[in-house]
Amino acid sequence: MAKPAPLIGSSSIFLDAVERASAAAPLNRPVLVIGERGTGKELIAERLHRLSPRWGGPLVSLNCAALPENLIDAELFGYEAGAFTGAQRARAGRFEDADGGTLFLDEIATLSPAAQERLLRVVEYGELTRIGSNRAIAVDVRLVGATNEDLPALVDRGRFRADLLDRLSFEVVTLPPLRERAEDIEVLASHFARRMAAELGWSGFPGFTAKATACLNEHPWPGNVRELKNVVERSLYRWGDAETPVGRIIVDPFESPWRPTALPAISAAPTRQSVDPRGETAALPAPTLHSVSDFRAAVQAYEREILIAALERCRHNQRRTAAALALSYDQLRHAMKRHELLTAEPNA
Repeated sequence: MAKPAPLIGSSSIFLDAVERASAAAPLNRPVLVIGERGTGKELIAERLHRLSPRWGGPLVSLNCAALPENLIDAELFGYEAGAFTGAQRARAGRFEDADGGTLFLDEIATLSPAAQERLLRVVEYGELTRIGSNRAIAVDVRLVGATNEDLPALVDRGRFRADLLDRLSFEVVTLPPLRERAEDIEVLASHFARRMAAELGWSGFPGFTAKATACLNEHPWPGNVRELKNVVERSLYRWGDAETPVGRIIVDPFESPWRPTALPAISAAPTRQSVDPRGETAALPAPTLHSVSDFRAAVQAYEREILIAALERCRHNQRRTAAALALSYDQLRHAMKRHELLTAEPNA
């Protein structure tokens, strides 16, 4: 059996979630794991399996969002030969594969209403019927579902069955996002860095500089632990020096002064928006309403407000600001000079 992946962290909110999963593991009941992408939902499912009496049985995983709706039933419940075009021979589904063990259904909120109904029957009665068959098959499976959605809210909107949610939510483990686990960031970064240093053939990990550590701590980590792992590994690979502490963190691998800008969206009504170089849409500041008797002066004042707002949003990185405003670097510099904004240049 493969060695389980470690759950790393010492923050109280993270340890509380792990403890809740550990307490539920021995019980033969369904568990829901809730959390943003990259928070470690699959690791919690693995822990639930390995600490349960089913640890010697199979742990089978399925990402429900990875399959089109017309294939989910076949993948979960199996089918008989001739059940549909292309079904040349019978095939067991994931429930049968997981018999005696645990089935982990990631992105469970994406299941269609029909799949939810069939899933409810399996959870309720412990039996399923393959597509194209009338024979019920008994299965002994412990179900763990995971999602980053608010399932009770989906029930209220009619997108998830209330009776299925009642059956699945014997225990709910909610994982905190990494931004709420500030004390774990450096620990996790060091763990991933040591593993990457070994993969690169370095004699050891030389550490991070204070500047790099500050960058790690200040980033909001929307992709959570998965994003942190990618960032750390990328940063070591690009640093390429096994003897000197890593001094630069590469958060955005697409960052480049030659990065193509996004095309503006076509809209029937004009909008005051600019495109952030990371693909986000940023609203421009509303014009300050002074006297408009001098139209030219009013336009110039608004242009200056746009420049200042864009520079602040891009942390005064002028190449990124130029990209966000769909200007060339020279055009931005010319505009800044015209509005006397070149007196302080913290980051050109």
